[in-house]
Amino acid sequence: MLRQRVLAANVVPPENIQSPEPVSDLDLRRVHTDDYLHRFENGLLTDTELRWIGLPWSPELVQRAKYTAGATIAVCRHALDDGVGLSLGGGTHHACSDHGQGYCLYNDIVVAARALQAEGSVSRVLIIDCDVHQGNGTAEITTGDFSIFTFSIHGEKNFPYCKIPGDLDVGLPDGTEDEVYLKVLDEALDTALSRSQPDLAIFLAGVDVHEDDRFGRLALTRSGIGLRDELVLSKCRDLNIPVGVVMAGGYSRNLSEMVEIQLQTIQIAASFSI
Repeated sequence: MLRQRVLAANVVPPENIQSPEPVSDLDLRRVHTDDYLHRFENGLLTDTELRWIGLPWSPELVQRAKYTAGATIAVCRHALDDGVGLSLGGGTHHACSDHGQGYCLYNDIVVAARALQAEGSVSRVLIIDCDVHQGNGTAEITTGDFSIFTFSIHGEKNFPYCKIPGDLDVGLPDGTEDEVYLKVLDEALDTALSRSQPDLAIFLAGVDVHEDDRFGRLALTRSGIGLRDELVLSKCRDLNIPVGVVMAGGYSRNLSEMVEIQLQTIQIAASFSI
């Protein structure tokens, strides 16, 4: 639905919407254990592990996860050339090194960061995680890795209930509205950017912060989410930091409304490209 809306709204020419290559095994092994990769790809996860993930296993699920991670790598490479790169998916930040969780199979954000580091395109990466849920998997994988700075602003009482601390975590109370959210984000972003000094930022633009989201528990309006996106992208642009944007979470009671909010994010991000 989002892809159809991007085309209908003429956000970019149709030829600028590209399909990625699937992620390589080498890129995945920089982030996940061989045991987990083998068992996930071959349908050998336990029932308990599948309950953590929340999705039934199938070969198609494996392929979907590989293309999602490949897309995040591609948009980060594109961002280095164009200022901003956009994925219509991605942001699977609950996946840990040795297990999936919360609809997340591979941690595409860290996969992309390490892929670009390995090819020498960037040295330092800042992850700006504005999904309503804390990026516990990203924090777990990058613990002790000072080349990847993890910043998460999220609902403090929301999933995951046992949070893994990142480099900068800001937990907000239930019902937080636009004005407070934007003020806190503004200050925290300055701290994250100053401490990380990144060559690339990856922005998780989750719309599950919206007031009508089933699982969000925060209370941002559609216009507030637009101001959030503009704030993140403008601060990065002012410092000449390229940004890869991924959609992350969204669980609206009204699917069409959620797609329109995601479309807004894409329209804003596209306006920041060179």
